Amino acid sequence: MCFHLQISHVYCVEQESSQNLVRGIVLLNCAGGMNNKAIVDDWRIKLLLPLLWLVDFLLKQRRIATAVFERAKQRDNLRNILLSVYGNKESVDDELVEIINGPANDEGALDAFVSIITGPPGPNPVQLMPRINLPVLVLWGDQDPFTPIDGPVGKYFSSLPSKSSNVSLYMLEGVGHCPHDDKPDLVHQKLLPWLAQVTAL
Repeated sequence: MCFHLQISHVYCVEQESSQNLVRGIVLLNCAGGMNNKAIVDDWRIKLLLPLLWLVDFLLKQRRIATAVFERAKQRDNLRNILLSVYGNKESVDDELVEIINGPANDEGALDAFVSIITGPPGPNPVQLMPRINLPVLVLWGDQDPFTPIDGPVGKYFSSLPSKSSNVSLYMLEGVGHCPHDDKPDLVHQKLLPWLAQVTAL
């Protein structure tokens, strides 16, 4: 049984593996923590920390947060954001926009939005990955603007296969931040053989 998880949950999965509930972990364009403050050992993040703290302060002002959120969830803005993170622009259709827009209108959506951006980022991958002994498959879109492969998180994960025999990394050409929806055929080319190998262990 394999899970696709954010890195903040990986160590919990590793703990569960002692009961043979989990045989491997798949990470798709892993973001590291819930926000960039998780990666504080990169000079770019250190340089941006004052700006990130200012954004946190502003978003904790209800009127400002509401205005930002209302603007962000407008369909045209959502479409433009999605177009910027998908390599395959044809995947960004009306159905996808509605899938994202629907929950944004639910009660508590504003609070969730603010919490994700301003809340604790959680442990970073440098702290967690060395504890993982399970097979790990890392798939990364080469056109991801949110967690680019040449950014601090991407560089860390791209270095892992040479240091950890249990980690495999594959770059997906022409793919953005959501590989499984962007170009699922490319994801399946790497994922299915890996699953077969892991379940055979």
